[in-house]
Amino acid sequence: MKDDAPLVYTTDGGRITPAKEIVARPKGDGIVRLSRQTSGRKGKGVCVITGLDLEDVALQQLAAELKKKCGCGGTVIEGSIEIQGDKRDFLKSYLEGKGYRVKLAGG
Repeated sequence: MKDDAPLVYTTDGGRITPAKEIVARPKGDGIVRLSRQTSGRKGKGVCVITGLDLEDVALQQLAAELKKKCGCGGTVIEGSIEIQGDKRDFLKSYLEGKGYRVKLAGG
């Protein structure tokens, strides 16, 4: 076969995507930070919990527990937990009761 012949068909690409790389989250300093954010949410506020050094499964379980205790929705995004509404005071006391060092961050 000629080296300068154009490629007509290949099976190298296609709909099959390669496996996602597991990105290691940076280790925190042992302090859990609670902040309130409204940007990009049409004025609706959420409490963002960052700095938890937990695996993904444990993070999902903690998020489910917090959502149940607060009686509201939430999600886990990129190693942080988002809880709908402004429930920072309750979350701070609850996480401190579980043994975490908690700081209120931001506005």
